[in-house]
Amino acid sequence: MTSRTARKTGNETAAGPRLPAHETIYRQLRALVLFGDLAPGQAVTIQGLCERLGAGMTPVREALRRLIAEGALEFQGNRRVSVPLLDAGNIGELIFARQWLDPHLARCATERATPGDLDRLTEVDDALDRAILRGDMRAYLELNYRFHRALYEIAAAPILMDVADGLWLRFGPSLRVVCGRVGTEGLPDRHKDLLAAMRAGDAEAAAQAIRADVVQGMEQVRQSLSRQPRDD
Repeated sequence: MTSRTARKTGNETAAGPRLPAHETIYRQLRALVLFGDLAPGQAVTIQGLCERLGAGMTPVREALRRLIAEGALEFQGNRRVSVPLLDAGNIGELIFARQWLDPHLARCATERATPGDLDRLTEVDDALDRAILRGDMRAYLELNYRFHRALYEIAAAPILMDVADGLWLRFGPSLRVVCGRVGTEGLPDRHKDLLAAMRAGDAEAAAQAIRADVVQGMEQVRQSLSRQPRDD
């Protein structure tokens, strides 16, 4: 029997040993990027991040090095970093990658899912619906990520899961921008189609459902960015 360990997005340790400071800070800073608390193009100082996270310079610098290497942040000079701005080419690459990767992982997950797995996915999706109804943008972003992350874990393809997670770091901040413009009710959600296909054991229908979910969401990001005014 294999265990599935989720990467935490904050200072969570579950029942395990306490995380070292540099890992805790990395996860906290990663969550700020992933859920759009640091907006695309917004420059922040290293000192400002230390104050925001209540951390020393050393663990913050280590976290920044990791996130810069992952492409989630870029160094601006003068002790400043920022979330990279996406352009049409970037979005095109992300759509190309996700419309293959997510359906593949959905097929794998459908073939492996237990009733307990499906119950957990349904629980997250129900919480996501409630966040949409009350217009809770941050909860929507976190729960949407949790749903997809749980699907990846069920697929039990750790290398591909890490690739998918890296893609989320690239587009997560821009998804926050879209939420701010269209609200949570304007965002696509094909999760129920996916869950129905998984319960029926139909891996191809599950792949089609998640592909539609991914492409619609990414196209909204592309359209939103195309309307965003650029500095001359």
